[in-house]
Amino acid sequence: MAKKYVETERIKLKSGHFIPVLGLGTCAPLQGEDEIIEAVKAAVRAGYRHIDCAAIYRNERAVGHALKELFVMGVVKREDLFITSKLWNTCHKPDLVLPSLKKTLDDLGLEYVDLYLMHWPMAYQEGGVLNPVDENGKAISSDVDYLDTWQALEDCRDMGKTLDIGLSNFNSQQIERVLQSARIPPVVLQIEVNCHNTNTKLIEFAKEKGLVVVAFAPLGTPSHKLDHIKLIDEPLLKELGEKHGKTPAQIAIRFLIQQGLATVPKSVTQNRIEENTKVFDFKLSEEEMTQLNGLNKNFRGYSEKIAVDHIYYPFNVEF
Repeated sequence: MAKKYVETERIKLKSGHFIPVLGLGTCAPLQGEDEIIEAVKAAVRAGYRHIDCAAIYRNERAVGHALKELFVMGVVKREDLFITSKLWNTCHKPDLVLPSLKKTLDDLGLEYVDLYLMHWPMAYQEGGVLNPVDENGKAISSDVDYLDTWQALEDCRDMGKTLDIGLSNFNSQQIERVLQSARIPPVVLQIEVNCHNTNTKLIEFAKEKGLVVVAFAPLGTPSHKLDHIKLIDEPLLKELGEKHGKTPAQIAIRFLIQQGLATVPKSVTQNRIEENTKVFDFKLSEEEMTQLNGLNKNFRGYSEKIAVDHIYYPFNVEF
């Protein structure tokens, strides 16, 4: 039953395409290629049809290897999958955007991606280093305006290299600025959302502007980044899990899906990957949703702190 739901529950984008509400996040830099390959294969076999990738994750070749195996074995067809990737900060110069996307396509073994996002609004110094920093550990910026980068993304969509384009980690003012100048408006905003960082105002803003929100880090952030209780260890999630016969992780994911968001939990463990699909056969009450909202700490686990002085750093405004 879970497989049926995962394959069919999707959200319509402004472009007319549909994004599956549940995707596999592949941001697992500490894992080897074999783990990523097995995770992608396990996810697709469990019913996932959305795989969330990015150049900075440095594992798109491994994802591509898994996809090729799945296609050859007839487990799934390319047109049944929704593949997202993201442009990294060192490739914001307009003449670097298409080559960067082509590299991603080559690594993934695909002719197109379904969605290509600008990973951050900040441009970093171009060159071989992915996170160029000065002697103080601060990001070395490039003076590229993300509006110029956006025009290059529009060209990529015109060429059919990506079916849709969108933004990631942009604030409301930056999104508005893109919308004011865009020839092709973004259809998706990917941001960090979970019970510890509900991001309510930005979600409401994005929805008003016709953007579908994709929540990353739905299960919170790694414990070494925390000075408070891990999201999954919150007593409320355990309590609601026992009430609904679900795990704390399933409650956390359901909290997002019930708000009309798509989400991309990451895991390389087969049983967790399968467990994360079982979120469509129960519903949280309005009271339970309010309780979960009450866990908000405005805690941002992924803040790209090396770029805090960048002119386009997104987290210096309220939302």
